Amino acid sequence: MMEFIEAKTILQKATHGEEWFGIDYNMNLYKGCCHQCIYCDSRSNCYQVENFDKVRAKKDEIERLNRELKSKRKKGVIGIGAMSDTYNPLEKQYKITRQALELILYYNFGVSIETKSNLIVRDIDIFKEINRKADVILKFTITSADDNLSRKVEPGVCVSSERLKAMKQLSEQGLFVGTLLTPIIPFITDSEENIRKVIKLSYENGAKFVFSMGGVTLRGNQREYFYEQLDKTFPKIKEKYIKTYGNNYFCYSLNKNLEKIYKEECEKYGLFYKMNDIIKAYKKESIEGEQLTFI
Repeated sequence: MMEFIEAKTILQKATHGEEWFGIDYNMNLYKGCCHQCIYCDSRSNCYQVENFDKVRAKKDEIERLNRELKSKRKKGVIGIGAMSDTYNPLEKQYKITRQALELILYYNFGVSIETKSNLIVRDIDIFKEINRKADVILKFTITSADDNLSRKVEPGVCVSSERLKAMKQLSEQGLFVGTLLTPIIPFITDSEENIRKVIKLSYENGAKFVFSMGGVTLRGNQREYFYEQLDKTFPKIKEKYIKTYGNNYFCYSLNKNLEKIYKEECEKYGLFYKMNDIIKAYKKESIEGEQLTFI
């Protein structure tokens, strides 16, 4: 049974949209997430999400969203799913995301979604309609090319191969899709083999880009949960983190060799990996014929 909570607003202006896929607005239709990803940054104390593993929705949010979209003079791309995957299991029943997409279509906004769920294919029809007149970019987080490892680091969601199948379905319908190869988890997914395989599989399943931030974040509450899960599933890895990174916020794992491989593999398959190029490639207002670079 869904718990509904109070919320002042649904839609927020994106403060650094140009740095994150060119979005103009942000919204999270759900609060909390049940995917149980061991590395989730949204668990951090700074976001103040209590009981994070419980998915909740906001009271009357579709009605509120309708009013907010109607009042916006500036159209643009709405980012969904940064804090909480909008395609959690409860979405099958409540269809809050689908209703929100219908409003986005009605008011001629674009959409940018990041997810780990194959439930997204349910809404192909709406994405195609939005894509006729606005911008659509759909991103799948793929941290591991190996399903067994995927189950360990993301136990509450479908494995990587299922996400890739969903990516292919969306791509075959002419939608702009790609991979978030992030986080790259030190000592777990930061191998040359994994990076090569994720990029190759992304290409084979219709991705237009592979974007990576090159490491994993660790801060208050998130760090404790992550270490707890490491002790359960990856014995002795926690000690490596403590020795290598101490209390660093960002644990960078994409060393010079791996970074070189990442760029070379993307270039080999014609995949964008620089944020500016990804934005130019999917936005309809990009200058026609403008040269996009891979360098």
